[in-house]
Amino acid sequence: MVSVDTLFLLHDYADPAHGGETFYCEACMTVEGVLATYPYCDAGLEIVRVPWPRPRAAVVAAIGEENQNCPALVFAEGGFVNDLPGVLEALHVRHGFPRPHP
Repeated sequence: MVSVDTLFLLHDYADPAHGGETFYCEACMTVEGVLATYPYCDAGLEIVRVPWPRPRAAVVAAIGEENQNCPALVFAEGGFVNDLPGVLEALHVRHGFPRPHP
């Protein structure tokens, strides 16, 4: 078992299906912005940036093939969230990040 929470985020992605145009994950970029704005809150996090295409081996190893959505926050004691509202709330509750305004 890991001793800290692990946050999985996607890299940008040059999609061959769209002429090699580069894309980013909007939800992951939102979390990247929160991390950049409040860098003093991420001390208890391991941040892992994974390639966009599936299978996402590191995410699969942590929480299973059926749970490859990112961002994903895997809790040190077990369990995870992998939707943007859940990740942002867990970052607030578990790591002291501010929460988004309702």
